[in-house]
Amino acid sequence: MGKKFHFVCQSCGHEIEGFDEWFGNNQSCPRCGGKHIHTVYHTPKEKLAELVKPNQKPDSLWHYFDFLPVENPENIVSDGEGVAPMRRWGFLERYARDRYGLDLKVYVNRNDYSPATGTFKDKGGSLAASVLKEHGIKEYVVASTGNTANAFAQYLAKAGISASIFVPKDSLRENFVHIGALGQKVFVVKGDYAYAKKLAAEYAKKYGILISIGNLDPLRLEAKKTTAFEMIRQLGKMPDVYIQAISGGTSPLALEKAFTDFEETGILGKIPRMIFIQGDRCDPQVQAWNKAKAAGFPEGWENDYPVIENPITLVPTLATGNPVLYPMLARLVKRTGGEYFSVKEEMAVDMARLAAYEVAVKIGPASAVGLLGYFEALKNNAIRDGETVFINIGEGVRRAVSFVEEVSYTTEQVTDLEDCHRFDRRKYRDFVWKPFVNY
Repeated sequence: MGKKFHFVCQSCGHEIEGFDEWFGNNQSCPRCGGKHIHTVYHTPKEKLAELVKPNQKPDSLWHYFDFLPVENPENIVSDGEGVAPMRRWGFLERYARDRYGLDLKVYVNRNDYSPATGTFKDKGGSLAASVLKEHGIKEYVVASTGNTANAFAQYLAKAGISASIFVPKDSLRENFVHIGALGQKVFVVKGDYAYAKKLAAEYAKKYGILISIGNLDPLRLEAKKTTAFEMIRQLGKMPDVYIQAISGGTSPLALEKAFTDFEETGILGKIPRMIFIQGDRCDPQVQAWNKAKAAGFPEGWENDYPVIENPITLVPTLATGNPVLYPMLARLVKRTGGEYFSVKEEMAVDMARLAAYEVAVKIGPASAVGLLGYFEALKNNAIRDGETVFINIGEGVRRAVSFVEEVSYTTEQVTDLEDCHRFDRRKYRDFVWKPFVNY
């Protein structure tokens, strides 16, 4: 086995020495062809207890190097990602207290602080670039709805690796130009995300290039699991509730792996109750969950889910119409006593206005969907008095200029001084709160 870690196939139990064997076999198990592997570290697990102490001041996710699949620290490609601050947002706590009589602590993970692209995809980009650099890979293929595309394009460019990125045509235009500006190749596919993934796979096969194998790729899972470590380091304990808007679902599965890895140590405590949010214009997982719940979760319920072809949505980064990981995600939700909720995508602008007014934070559309999920969870009695709630918002607004234009509401055109009137910012409070008064 490798010096620091090895892989175990989750289909047949076969042990794989490391990335050389994994990449050499086209990212599949040499025994059964399975694509889902578990990374097993040889580092004593108790070492994590020291790394998550509150006095630690890490500068990136590489603070957890001993539990990441890179052998030589000289191969690390980093921009300070993975240690986004987790802030208490008092206005969300006040709303819960005033409307529902609940005394909560609500933390928001400020991934917009990530120096590279301002999303929680930067962690996966950093690990992917580091691993590929360590193993001499010079080309890579990725299919994405936007945020992963940008993160991988940036980190691979920093590592001198050529990235061919496939995105569906309805992705935010700002994503295309950022990728192209890095000297990476972007293919805008005339079709939905499923078709973009299909073309990317065919392209990779034709030219013999490695491709990101999706949400179960260890390059992404292993990086994102560090969010669990950061929750312990920053909050001092694991929250009771975890809320996130989901498209594919890598982050929650990564958290589950962290708890699986360290369960016997007790370092991470109990896994939170998982609440997943989707926009109402592309919510196949919510539809499947509600159907199963209404039927009492009959045998095989987790394998019964709809596929939405060519979804037309206001939040392209969440538009995964074929949720192939729903069986795994839904079992996680059920096991933790969680829930799925759908929210109105039209309210993303309202949510972004409220956040900007109350805490001076500009959030992207997918993040707005996640925050709307908090209001939905409260309305449906999915959060209990005295609980600590963690909301993992995915991105800021660096690549969502058109969305920010919609959010903006105070601009006036003037010709002379007589047109310019003094204003009191506090007078806008009723305006930004109006959509939520009777939520």
